[in-house]
Amino acid sequence: MRIAVSADNANGLDSVVSPHFGRCPYFVLVDLDGREVKQVQSLPNPFYNYHQPGQVPSFIHSQGADVMLTGGMGGRAIAFFQQFGVQAVTGAYGTVRRSLEMFLGGELQGAEPCHESVEHGHGDIPEEGEYEHDEVGRLREEAESLRQQLAEVERRLGRLAE
Repeated sequence: MRIAVSADNANGLDSVVSPHFGRCPYFVLVDLDGREVKQVQSLPNPFYNYHQPGQVPSFIHSQGADVMLTGGMGGRAIAFFQQFGVQAVTGAYGTVRRSLEMFLGGELQGAEPCHESVEHGHGDIPEEGEYEHDEVGRLREEAESLRQQLAEVERRLGRLAE
């Protein structure tokens, strides 16, 4: 199985998961045999600066990925991944290694459109070309994702302290 993970840097399994797959600077591709890591490769996102709908899911599909782990993505991207037969999974955070462990352990499953996609009234499918080149929208979306991640970490800390 090949799993692609959106990443903020090219540090393999120690890379930080990017909150949005389409605007991440890198993808980390992890080849697994069961739960054993066989190969790890970091690739620059060729569409980092700007992309059209479907380009990034197509690129991930062309890399032979079976699963795409990321912090978040829009509804349109989720639909493209479904068409390609790639399992999209949102809600990943921390390092690539930690996100893989969560996915393989069943803690990380399913994909929901990111907050900004829904907030702008597009339902599950954002308007074509919106957000991809809007730096303010991108930063707002990343801030919201980080707030959600922080809330999750605080919940987990609270459970451990009990």
